[in-house]
Amino acid sequence: MPGPSSRLTGIFTPNLVPLDSRGDINEAELRRYVDWLIERGVHGLYPNGSTGEFTRFTVEERRRIIEIVSDQTRNRVPILAGAAEANVKETLRACEYYHQLGVRAVAIVAPFYYKLSPASVYAYFAEIGKHTPIDVTLYNIPLFASPIDVPTVQKLSENFPKIVAIKDSSGDIPHMIRMIKAVRPNRPDFSFLTGWDAALMPLLLIGCDGGTNATSGVVPEITRKLYDLTLAGRLDEARKVQYDLVTLFDTMIYSAEFPNGFRAAASLRGFQLGEGRQPMSPEQRTDLNALSQTLQCLLSEHGFTDQPVGGCPIRPGSQPDRTEIDAIVRNVVAELKRRGLN
Repeated sequence: MPGPSSRLTGIFTPNLVPLDSRGDINEAELRRYVDWLIERGVHGLYPNGSTGEFTRFTVEERRRIIEIVSDQTRNRVPILAGAAEANVKETLRACEYYHQLGVRAVAIVAPFYYKLSPASVYAYFAEIGKHTPIDVTLYNIPLFASPIDVPTVQKLSENFPKIVAIKDSSGDIPHMIRMIKAVRPNRPDFSFLTGWDAALMPLLLIGCDGGTNATSGVVPEITRKLYDLTLAGRLDEARKVQYDLVTLFDTMIYSAEFPNGFRAAASLRGFQLGEGRQPMSPEQRTDLNALSQTLQCLLSEHGFTDQPVGGCPIRPGSQPDRTEIDAIVRNVVAELKRRGLN
């Protein structure tokens, strides 16, 4: 396991949380899921993030999730634990507790519900930076919380050594370039992680150190492959993997209420995730069933699951080429002749 001074690099999987029939944490299945992710090459785990639906669990449940993940991981990979609570006092308590559990670092989202000015966002993280016993990753997700702008990141990185990274889920490539350019000269140890799977390859190319990518909770093999190919400079191969990944990512994130698409896809990989805690209408349940069929077809193209009953439509760009078709025809004709049917 990396030591305390190591930079955060690689793919950190935002853990989904399996639930039982009562809607409680399914501990045995969560442990099995942790082992499965590590065996398939993810560099680290990221429980209690947006994909893990942290706001839908109690404080005690969030702590229990980290306890389970930490215990099951057994120092095989580093853990980046979501520690965002609704106020500074509770967030610092989470930092202290997760520090006791030995996790590598925490990720803290900017203040949510209230839309704050950059000055207030800075003051919030400055208070945490002064008192945290554990390394902190800033979490910029403007869709759900007050944005963290470049000057704020720069000042925080220069004034607080315990603030060691930022995870940015905006998908804004120029924003990431500006952050790296502003911060790296004075903090070469500072890590930049992306939470936007649709642009993982270009963000790695412009200097990101890795990502917290929800697709890695469903197809860790593909996300890890994209990371490895990109860092190895095998860009033609990496580009194809990125195109495949964005198709799956878009389907999961846009075809159902987030993160239900990811839960449905992970279920197709053999995990009993149960039903999420956000109630669904009958129409949403029907839509999710249809989405599961689409996801099964996408996963079957890569050999991760069988096709659904009735098969899958041929997607544009996935048809066999003329040579393949001719070979199939020749084989069929030869077999018919052998049987005396032609």
